Amino acid sequence: MHGAGTTPEIGTATAARVDDRLLPRLRRGELTTAMMLRGSRTVDVIRIAHSSGHHCVIIDLEHCSMSLDVATTLAAAAFQFGMTPIVRVPEREYGIIGRLLDGGALGIVAPRIETPAEARTVARACRFAPRGQRSQIAMVPQFGLRPTPAKELNPALDELAVVQILVETPTGIANVDAIAAVDGVDMVVIGVNDLCAELGAPGSFRDDRVRRSIVAASEACKAHGKLLSVGGISDLAYFAELLQLGVAPLIYTGSDNELLMKAAVDKQSQVAKWFQELAQPPQPPIA
Repeated sequence: MHGAGTTPEIGTATAARVDDRLLPRLRRGELTTAMMLRGSRTVDVIRIAHSSGHHCVIIDLEHCSMSLDVATTLAAAAFQFGMTPIVRVPEREYGIIGRLLDGGALGIVAPRIETPAEARTVARACRFAPRGQRSQIAMVPQFGLRPTPAKELNPALDELAVVQILVETPTGIANVDAIAAVDGVDMVVIGVNDLCAELGAPGSFRDDRVRRSIVAASEACKAHGKLLSVGGISDLAYFAELLQLGVAPLIYTGSDNELLMKAAVDKQSQVAKWFQELAQPPQPPIA
């Protein structure tokens, strides 16, 4: 416990679990699960993600109408539960990165990055000077909103920041080595759904061009000491093959909308089957 008037190393509710966050887990090769949030608007979904064993939540502002206020509320709650809250920002809207990080997010996913210059802009927005250009602040949820000197706050938040660069186009793949080399980029993520579409083969996850793209990204990440993740693969057997190529064991279990739909369909089918069986006339005894 921290005494009165002292500044915690990190939020007091989570100080003991810093090593269990996203990047340390993945560097140790441990299974790390993430839930995508699109439809939920209350912290109940954070409680569900936590109690079901998820390590991370991805708040997806690229594909939903969620407000910045709701996104930071969910992120701050996830942090207090010991999970890693990451926000996927809308394409090219880098101006909101600082506001999300100030509000409780620990990381950013930047979609459709195609050049090292774009990746550098994202990485520098996520960290303070001299490594980046994040605007200075003294009170953040990660420190319990206690006023904290910059010399303590800046390096702690810089260390916690997770910068994921989402590569989803042939141009991005062509530049993946230069993107992985950018200082401040922690992970390169291959967005398979968009990449397949860009290649003219929507939904063809096993297309040889997709596999070659993943191999190229893996080699680039290994060369520059970065992590590689792949999004959009629900086939765990195929994902097992990708693990052998150097992909980190970050598994997206689905979006809140997707998981709710699956649960609703399963329950509806269960009840319908029960009622159908209940309504069957009794069978005559076998002679």
